[in-house]
Amino acid sequence: MSETISIPLWLAGLVLLLAAWAVLDRFLLPGARWFLRRRVARVVEEINTRLDLKIQSFKLTRREVLIDRLTFDAEIMDAVAAQSAADDIPREVLMAKVARHAREIVPAFNAYVYFRVGAWIARRLAEWLYRVRLGYASEESLAAVDPEASVVFVMNHRSNMDYVLVAYLAAARTALSYAVGEWARIWPLQTLIRSLGAYFVRRDSGDQLYRRVLERYVAMATAAGVVQAVYPEGGLSRDGHLRPPRLGLLNYMLKALESDGAKDIVFIPVGINYDRVLEDRSLVRSLDPEAERRSTGFALKKTFGFIGHNLALMVRGRWFRFGYACVNFGAPVSARAWIEEHGISDAEARHESVEALGRHLMQRVGQVVPVLPVSLIATVFARRGDEPISELDLKVAAHALQTELEARKARIYVPHADTDYALSVGLRMLTLRHLVVEKDGLFAPGPGEMPMLEYYANAIAHYFEPAEHAA
Repeated sequence: MSETISIPLWLAGLVLLLAAWAVLDRFLLPGARWFLRRRVARVVEEINTRLDLKIQSFKLTRREVLIDRLTFDAEIMDAVAAQSAADDIPREVLMAKVARHAREIVPAFNAYVYFRVGAWIARRLAEWLYRVRLGYASEESLAAVDPEASVVFVMNHRSNMDYVLVAYLAAARTALSYAVGEWARIWPLQTLIRSLGAYFVRRDSGDQLYRRVLERYVAMATAAGVVQAVYPEGGLSRDGHLRPPRLGLLNYMLKALESDGAKDIVFIPVGINYDRVLEDRSLVRSLDPEAERRSTGFALKKTFGFIGHNLALMVRGRWFRFGYACVNFGAPVSARAWIEEHGISDAEARHESVEALGRHLMQRVGQVVPVLPVSLIATVFARRGDEPISELDLKVAAHALQTELEARKARIYVPHADTDYALSVGLRMLTLRHLVVEKDGLFAPGPGEMPMLEYYANAIAHYFEPAEHAA
């Protein structure tokens, strides 16, 4: 009983490793999970007391439960059975495919990460880059929204900063669930994005089974009252104009109204504008079919060069934030009221009604897009072409545009309620970037920069269009 047994060193190390894992798995990890769940529960309880739109139980349900619920949804099972019979594919193969799609789409919302980490980062980043302003909000209309309704923020898409900016400004009201494109499905970014409640969307997928799974998730989330934020344009505006709506997600959401006793869906128009869009040059460049394709290495080089240049300006005390970033919230639109007014009697009428609702929502978004200083100054240059102009004449022309926009009930943000200051800030932003150059006291577009000026002018171009053709 007291004999010594010799074992190889590697085996002793393996035994110690397995023992340590057993202690970790049986004692430490359960305690850590309990502690984290308790912290999250406290955060949710505390935050829900001050949010206008509460965090729904659907968002707090464990991800694995939601994945199983989506995978074995009755309508998904019917779609699998139909495709299995039509294409002679084993049902098990299709079910495995559905499970992969569900796992890809379903988020892993974590209230602690969203409000304690994500909201803090969003605020710091947004305020570091821009002078962030909440320009207008229809407070009475927003306060009148039925708390039991499913709320969807409908926004124009100017920049990938939109996600950060709106999440920051809405954090005092609710937690938003975004539909995010495939660009964000890279490690470790996708893990963070999922924990913030976002779900991934393959926007141009031709896989009918994938589209069915996505449709059911969006309908389930909408029916459960999850507060969502969507970009009907389907992608970033490349020329600055508002784009026609794509109806996929909108159609999926409206299907949640088809069940008896379903909650109303309330769409809240959100207009966003920037004095500087971080991706502006790459967006405008993508419109040129003859432009040379840039490699990933070149893009990374330019990105880090841009960051380094701005850090150098900070060190020298010559760095200005990228102007103003402004968000406006418009009056809500009830989906149920819209449908009752327009009627949906068959599939064709339904498609036409959804299409009409999409156009109406984009029009309402256009009505609350903020008019910022850079947009005003850029519009003057876009209309005059290469003709030089003095600062005084430039401000007179911009002020005339402002007066015209006010008559059209545009939402104009004037910093410090001082028009002269606002126009000076807009001109300074353009000259610092060399989009506008000064020579002998006269200002003119920089060489080859007219497309960039038109891009910023297009952000408010819809205000000058006839009402029946407005976005």
